[in-house]
Amino acid sequence: MPKISKRAQEMPASPVRKLVPYAIQAKQKGVHVYHLNIGQPDIETPETALDAIKNIDLKVLEYALSEGNIEYREVLKTYYHSLGFTDLSANNFIVTNGGSEALNFAISTLCDDGDEVIIPEPYYANYNGFANTFNVKVVAVPSTIDTGFALPAVEEFEKKITSRTRAILICNPGNPTGYLYTAEELKKLAEIALKHDITIISDEVYREYVYDGQQQISMLAFPELTEHCIVIDSESKRYSMCGVRIGCLVTRSKKIHDAAMLFAQARLSPVLLGQIAAAAAHQNDTAYILKVREEYTKRRNLLVDLLNAIPGVICPKPKGAFYCVAELPVDDSEKFAQWLLEVYSHNNETIMVAPAGGFYSNPELGKKQVRIAYVLKEEDLKRSAELLNDALQKYKLEFNI
Repeated sequence: MPKISKRAQEMPASPVRKLVPYAIQAKQKGVHVYHLNIGQPDIETPETALDAIKNIDLKVLEYALSEGNIEYREVLKTYYHSLGFTDLSANNFIVTNGGSEALNFAISTLCDDGDEVIIPEPYYANYNGFANTFNVKVVAVPSTIDTGFALPAVEEFEKKITSRTRAILICNPGNPTGYLYTAEELKKLAEIALKHDITIISDEVYREYVYDGQQQISMLAFPELTEHCIVIDSESKRYSMCGVRIGCLVTRSKKIHDAAMLFAQARLSPVLLGQIAAAAAHQNDTAYILKVREEYTKRRNLLVDLLNAIPGVICPKPKGAFYCVAELPVDDSEKFAQWLLEVYSHNNETIMVAPAGGFYSNPELGKKQVRIAYVLKEEDLKRSAELLNDALQKYKLEFNI
């Protein structure tokens, strides 16, 4: 038998995807599964992107440039200029195979074995996997559901800084909680980064989807962080095109850019067809973004109200992205999530949720919580809430909770 690396053995399973085999088995039995577990919107990709793929007239599907083709990087430059960052040029962008690769580039550029990255939790579960890949330690700054996952005092971040700290990683607005950072919080983080000569990695892939008249503030709004800031971006959620696998790393720092380019060259190039689709999606997209934001606002309001109406369920209202974290009256959310797929059904229907333990450095903190993605139409969200309510009652009876 081949020897499996320690790194592979310690790689955490995805809380979003680990239950997929049970969902497949449920479907094979004829059960309809409402997927609330993954951020795959049912909203249609922009027609401009679909048409660009359908009408490709290339004779050779060749390698793209390692940093991304200039045509697409010029589109990114125009987009960021529209956000107010008019000093950026095409050379400030490295196009990546999704935001995930951009995060990998950022961590591998900044960190050596044993270095540390500070992250407020709960956080996007794959941050654990990215850090583990490079033998980097995640140092968590916890928030709690009883405060609506409000960010702890920013000074708590400073208390965690050691000689091995290389970065503070934030997601704004946040996955899984939908938390939206204030200007004051970001300013304090910028001050801490400069004081301790560390980098802020700001994952901003949900930038467009903030609610109640609020606006996302990018870390790029702090020019003093020129040498201390990396922004992670992606087209996946912006345009409901997760399958194109196109993201980017954005930085004003030539030192960081040139180092990250070595990793970009080592993986050869980002997806050519994805860049073509992504560039087309940006064309005349204002109406699309506004329409989608309005739709997510309605879905959020509906789902959060329905969840909080279920006895024993607690669900703070998120300010951005399209996720919420709910605490359930169960003994173990992972056990419950598996039971939903293996045992439970009502009229041949069930739901799939993501156990929240995987979004914490200490899974016990999320033992009774789940992340739910409101990426389904309102009719499906209503039915999902009905199923959850019914399932909780039956689960409690079955397990005497």
